[in-house]
Amino acid sequence: MSAAAPARCQPAPLRVLLIEDSPADAELTLAALRRDAMDVSSDLAQSRESIAAALRDKPYDIILADYHLPNFRGMETLDILRELGLNTPLILMTGAMQTITAVECVKQGASDYILKENLNRLPHCIRRALEEARLREESKLAQEELATKVAELARSNADLEQFAYVASHDLQEPLRMVSAYTQLLAKRYSGQLDATADKYIGYAVEGATRMHTLIADLLAFSRVGRKRGEPEAIECDRVVDEAVRNLAVALQESRAVLRRSPLPQVCADHVELLQLFQNLIGNAIKFRGTRAPKIHLSAERHQDHWSFAVSDNGIGIAPEHSEDIFKAFHRLHLRSEYTGNGVGLAICKKIVEQRGGRIWVESVVGKGATFRFTFPLKSADGACSDENYT
Repeated sequence: MSAAAPARCQPAPLRVLLIEDSPADAELTLAALRRDAMDVSSDLAQSRESIAAALRDKPYDIILADYHLPNFRGMETLDILRELGLNTPLILMTGAMQTITAVECVKQGASDYILKENLNRLPHCIRRALEEARLREESKLAQEELATKVAELARSNADLEQFAYVASHDLQEPLRMVSAYTQLLAKRYSGQLDATADKYIGYAVEGATRMHTLIADLLAFSRVGRKRGEPEAIECDRVVDEAVRNLAVALQESRAVLRRSPLPQVCADHVELLQLFQNLIGNAIKFRGTRAPKIHLSAERHQDHWSFAVSDNGIGIAPEHSEDIFKAFHRLHLRSEYTGNGVGLAICKKIVEQRGGRIWVESVVGKGATFRFTFPLKSADGACSDENYT
């Protein structure tokens, strides 16, 4: 005895709301759909009240509306749909309609229109409207999912920044105690114990000092953007003057020559902008090789942003490292060659990107590097007006 074949799942009927005052026209419409092998379930309505009641009572796949009824215009169905928060496709049906009117109806939200004398087109119009509605719904769901993920990512980033800030801030005090006592050990007992003990004490002092610097850098990185001031129009020349004063000793010891073209105003936070220029100029001094540093700052205005360049004649950067150098705590050199924890450029990247710009490097090993970054002419919130950039 053979097993019974499994029952096939029949597709659900197409749920149609017909807005029509002529029973004969309504029957002709349904007949055109059935001729195309469409399984149809329909309801009939012809007034605003009955249409709204039907839409509230059950869901419909498609609405077929007569363009002009005695007391109702088919296009008014769109108003009802908006009031109820529905996106059901609407196809207008009419005995005669000018092309301009039909196009205007589609612009206002109708999915399509069809002449009653050409009902053979109706099944095709319905399928196209349903497919467009499906694609719109998928796009809406995708956008909602993307917005949710962006919000989750923002919360995650905020939590990570909060953790980095709290961890580095709270570690400062116990580390200060460790550092103080290791230095005290080195000062008081150096030479009184054997050479191995002196070496171990030296390691402890060096480790505590490096940890103190590392935590300070982590704290500086986590602070970027946490308590930003309101963006304002800032003279870059004045900020660079301040950075040069802060770097005066390093500039003098390295015999660096710093030149610059006139720099513009940008919409930014003063402290962050100072960090940005000071880190880039400081890097040009640090990674100088055997030659005295030659550093040049310039800026060029584009349609919607300023493009800055900080060029030097230093050791340069290999192309394969052009992205890595902007990662926090990523180092290309031994500590014995160059000091630092590799956080300066990460801070620069964070500052620039949080203001809507981008930063990158162009370099040839042994022939120097040019760090380029952009700042929008206006902040995203419109805090700085156009006259700041003339």
